[in-house]
Amino acid sequence: MSPALSRIPIHDVRKVAVAALPRSASSPLFERLRGAVGQVALRAPDAGEGARWHTHTLGGTPRRFAQPITFTPYAAVQPCSARCSFCSENLRKADGAVAASRLRPGAGYFEGLARTLRALRGVPLSWSLSGLETSDDADWMLQLLDVLAAGERDGPVVEDRVLYSNGAGFAAPRGAQLRDALQAFGLSWLELSRHHHDGAANQAIMRFRPGVAIGEQAVFERTARQLADAVALRLVCILQRGGVAQPADVAAYLRWAQRCGAGTVVFREFSRLDDSYRDNATARFLGTHRVSMDELLAACLDDADVSRGWTLDSLTEGYYFWNLRLRTASGLRVVFESADYGAMHQRHASGDVYKLVYFPDGQLCAGWEPGRDVLLDTRSDDSRNDEARNDEVLPHA
Repeated sequence: MSPALSRIPIHDVRKVAVAALPRSASSPLFERLRGAVGQVALRAPDAGEGARWHTHTLGGTPRRFAQPITFTPYAAVQPCSARCSFCSENLRKADGAVAASRLRPGAGYFEGLARTLRALRGVPLSWSLSGLETSDDADWMLQLLDVLAAGERDGPVVEDRVLYSNGAGFAAPRGAQLRDALQAFGLSWLELSRHHHDGAANQAIMRFRPGVAIGEQAVFERTARQLADAVALRLVCILQRGGVAQPADVAAYLRWAQRCGAGTVVFREFSRLDDSYRDNATARFLGTHRVSMDELLAACLDDADVSRGWTLDSLTEGYYFWNLRLRTASGLRVVFESADYGAMHQRHASGDVYKLVYFPDGQLCAGWEPGRDVLLDTRSDDSRNDEARNDEVLPHA
């Protein structure tokens, strides 16, 4: 078990009131699952759980960081190699804020990232490498891993290292070099996106650009097995109409994923949106193609052929998501997950820090919106002051 997970309290699920959980868990299915699993892990700390908050000064201001917490150096060196219609990076806020996907890193990006990591000296966190597609530019990804590895020697206390990827760079000419770099980096696991077990159906969903080899089914399967030999591999499937939407689809995907070498499969529902987003093409796609996690999971559990041999392990409550973890008869680990962006925004507005994102413009923010909840701007002198100030690690709250 990772250090981050070891600090998450595990409770008898029957003793946890739904009213105390995020809105994402308020569903009839969750009530049903409470009677089927023995425990629930609560990742989001209560305000009074002092041991699960870390106090640290950034920008001259003491702030409380939830534990565990992840840090994302947002990848946006070029447009993504895939063009998924449901991609959350194409959602737009109604207030007209700048979209992270439109930003591109400048010449001082990595210097600013290194300064940010020094300013976070002593903060326990985990790397969560995502954004657009990290592996699309091999040089950028390799330099990113080098800067993060150097930062671990004189910066935050890093617990887990996770990469979210469509795999494009690993099927490109320098794929083997990237795999070796992930091993040397000590990656905890890789979440590899593939939204259907049939190649043509997946291409209709992910829409890889011309010439991107990972879009081809045989290439993907070979690349996935190579990655599984190097790092712990999780395949991620976003549920949707036209994709994996029925219990039979779930069963077929699980059989295929195991042949690809995956040890874990994650089925995710489209994130639930609040009214802070514009009614653009992406938001409309989410509305028309949504597959209810509650309904699909209930249908899988009720289908004896699909769920035969399944063992329900636990529920997890994050600060804006919940998931069910189970194991199949063959030992494959499976996660069904649902997220609520409204709950996420409520947490981010609380004044406490639940997420860290370093954007291409050199700003460290407490969330996924550039220019909002800015904790540190490496383009200003304040970040240099924080580096000096945090030579002495502040105590926990």
